[in-house]
Amino acid sequence: MTTGQIQEQLFKSIKDKIGENQSAVEEIAKLLEISTDSAYRRIRGEKSVTIDELQILCNHYRVSLDRLMNLQPTGILFQGQFLDRKTFRFEEYVTSMMHNLAYMNSFKEKEFYYMCKDLPIFHHYHIREIAVFKWFFWLKTYFQFPEFEKRKFKFEDQPDELFALEQKVLHLYNQIPSVEVWNLESMNIFFRQIEFYHDGGVFESDKDVWRLYEAMEKMWAHLEEQAALGYKFNYGDAEKKPIGKFRMYFNEVLIGDNSMMVVMDGNKMSYVAHTSINFMITQDPAFNENMNNHIQNQIKRATLLSEVSEKERARFFRIIRDKILHRKQALKM
Repeated sequence: MTTGQIQEQLFKSIKDKIGENQSAVEEIAKLLEISTDSAYRRIRGEKSVTIDELQILCNHYRVSLDRLMNLQPTGILFQGQFLDRKTFRFEEYVTSMMHNLAYMNSFKEKEFYYMCKDLPIFHHYHIREIAVFKWFFWLKTYFQFPEFEKRKFKFEDQPDELFALEQKVLHLYNQIPSVEVWNLESMNIFFRQIEFYHDGGVFESDKDVWRLYEAMEKMWAHLEEQAALGYKFNYGDAEKKPIGKFRMYFNEVLIGDNSMMVVMDGNKMSYVAHTSINFMITQDPAFNENMNNHIQNQIKRATLLSEVSEKERARFFRIIRDKILHRKQALKM
């Protein structure tokens, strides 16, 4: 591969990452501290990038030089950050999620795949009670923040500004056509988290537990309506105005691992879950093709619950609804 071809592939990769709604020329000019005319000449291949510029561009846009040069490494390049108590800030995490979804939405053609091990994080934000509980659980149990060690759960504790940010995340997710593959186990983690806190006396009263289960019923009914219609709409919208397409599958055998893949104008990017709450991201073509094949194979073995399969859809949602009802009846009210 010639130097010119490597440079052409470099800027093609950068343009794919930037998306259609942003100016690649202006962004590259600013990054390299050159004029837009100089940036144009580099993009068109009229002027070669220097070694220093190549390093800056590859580091900033996470472009693999091995891949540009058609080298065949045995490893796969991932990027990501480790979330821990010292560095984690929930607001920053949600903001990062918002920026990632905005980036996905900048592409003309996009589709989001989610292999559900538990309730997808975006569905936390339909109902505030669920969003508050998940926020509290992350800070108290996942990260074990000292200030949460002896703290009781209260619905009013989450800042309004954070929930407003979470609503922006949900709004962006709703715009992306999505495919979610579920299993009956997908809601059990949520049930176990509630029971763990109930047994441990973290709730101030059973009334709070009841309120949380009622919020789950509302969220579950909303998901069922979206599955029946085959598209997303805002919770509480009486007109049910369609936003993004929604396909929901039920796989009786496979338990997902919360891995995600997004296809943007034909380019694939995978989010691989690890250590409970961390994700690694890769645009490696071979890895993503393997991920895509895995997802498509699981979809073939699953039952489509969206729009069709009314009987199977009713059965799936009834099983979870009965579990919620059973837990409500066990409370001492």
